[in-house]
Amino acid sequence: MTEHRSGFACFVGRPNAGKSTLTNALVGGKVAITSSRPQTTRHAIRGILSRPDAQLVVVDTPGLHKPRTLLGSRLNDIVRETWAEVDVIGFCVPADVPVGRGDEFIVSELRAVSRRTPVLGVVTKTDLAAPPVVARRLTELSALMDFAEIVPCSAVDGFQVCTVADLLVARLPEGAALYPDGELTDEPETTLVAELVREAALEGVRDELPHSLAVLVEEMIPHEGRDDMLDVHVLIFVERPSQKGIIIGKGGARLKEVGTAARKQIEALLGTKIFLELHVKVAKDWQRDPRQLRKLGF
Repeated sequence: MTEHRSGFACFVGRPNAGKSTLTNALVGGKVAITSSRPQTTRHAIRGILSRPDAQLVVVDTPGLHKPRTLLGSRLNDIVRETWAEVDVIGFCVPADVPVGRGDEFIVSELRAVSRRTPVLGVVTKTDLAAPPVVARRLTELSALMDFAEIVPCSAVDGFQVCTVADLLVARLPEGAALYPDGELTDEPETTLVAELVREAALEGVRDELPHSLAVLVEEMIPHEGRDDMLDVHVLIFVERPSQKGIIIGKGGARLKEVGTAARKQIEALLGTKIFLELHVKVAKDWQRDPRQLRKLGF
């Protein structure tokens, strides 16, 4: 009988290195939200890949960055706590951007971790760069530190995604599956719903807004008189009244768009029709306020 491996992996890298998209591609479903905005991921979201020979639990972490707020520091803490607990780490750099000081900052921390946990170098987004550029990125990456393996891939066109999975699985300990077959994530539905609303709200907003946006699901309850529908009540928090106007838009048009986009994704996630109610509230400077951060789940 062939051995079965199971364990945890995580992808780290600076913001917008393609970690969430790669997590979704590996798992074969949407468990982590993706956005062109850096620092979209705020929780360590776990995606589960079950194969006959292994179960790989991928922890998608926020991008490690120089924090400017208490929220930023807490996000960095999440990353470092995750590194300490996984069996293997994938360090991601995008093919279309030169390796820079942000990458060197993360690698300086990874070197200490790599003494006990294997670290793979992963060049993501190869679909966005010509082969000579990808080759240059691989050379830059290998110069940063002594990686256990280095692999280029693209989550968008599927190039070498299976190879990334194989390399991660090979470094897991032998063991039985940790989750039931068929599960894609162990995140509570309310967390995923809040994340999908935040993803929809992030589309097309100006630069200063993404970090000021937090989403909380107040309740998900059966719709009165219908057993095929849920009422989902969601609060969107911003830090200033001017930001509230940006999210709501002229005559509520922007908020309506957010609701329509989020509802489609949430219905796909939950497998049922929903009535989605969105409210926008101002929570002044919540990113710097420990009490408000706790209330919002950080």
